Amino acid sequence: MQEIKSLAARAASMSARLLFPPACAGCRRLVSQPGALCGECWRGLRFLEQPWCEVMGTPFSHEMGPGMLSADAIANPPPFDRARAAVAHGGIARRMVHGLKYGDRTDLAPWMARWMVRAGRELLPGADLIVPVPLHRMRFLSRRFNQSAELARAISRLSGVPFSPDVLNRVKPTRQQVGLGLRQREDNVRGAFKVAAEREIEVAGRRILVVDDVYTTGATVSAVAKALRRAKAAHVDVLTFARVLPGDFRPEEDDTI
Repeated sequence: MQEIKSLAARAASMSARLLFPPACAGCRRLVSQPGALCGECWRGLRFLEQPWCEVMGTPFSHEMGPGMLSADAIANPPPFDRARAAVAHGGIARRMVHGLKYGDRTDLAPWMARWMVRAGRELLPGADLIVPVPLHRMRFLSRRFNQSAELARAISRLSGVPFSPDVLNRVKPTRQQVGLGLRQREDNVRGAFKVAAEREIEVAGRRILVVDDVYTTGATVSAVAKALRRAKAAHVDVLTFARVLPGDFRPEEDDTI
């Protein structure tokens, strides 16, 4: 019976591949398996690797020694403990983020999450909860899903760290961050997030991993971290798929929120 089920599953998989052949996650060319990138798109990704700032996760051009911090981390210490991202934002990575967020490409989330798990290998072992950056209910109704929650759910499956999508609420509708400068972004999301009173017990004293699709200026994840700190979280880390590197931020070109 088990062999029959296995054969049926393989037959169904083959039929699906014939009807819906796998396409490159970056450019939609045909590839060998779902979620894969073609050779050209693969070369267009920049994976973020050490050496990097221990707090911000921004790469250094050369080895600076253990525990070294970037000038930004020293001058403007963030309200979270550590931030990590899988790839630099731009090109193919930007296209994948855009496809997930605006193109209903939720099929990309499990593949993006695999790279995020690799980038978050320092963060995941000690985490108690994975919390996605929430959407306001009105935006959720129009979009029908939260891209950050899709990534967080996939990371939870891969890592075994519990996924808790309802701990944090977006209590203030915010305008999209497109075209806003750093200070405007900070003002836009100030007070936008709150831990539900009945869920504070899940946060107090815990190590929280916040998941989002893109780290742009850090305004959104900083507002989230502050809300979690107010609920007495012991430790807050941030893991994103892509990161806009210092010097690359262009408000008019940004498509993150």
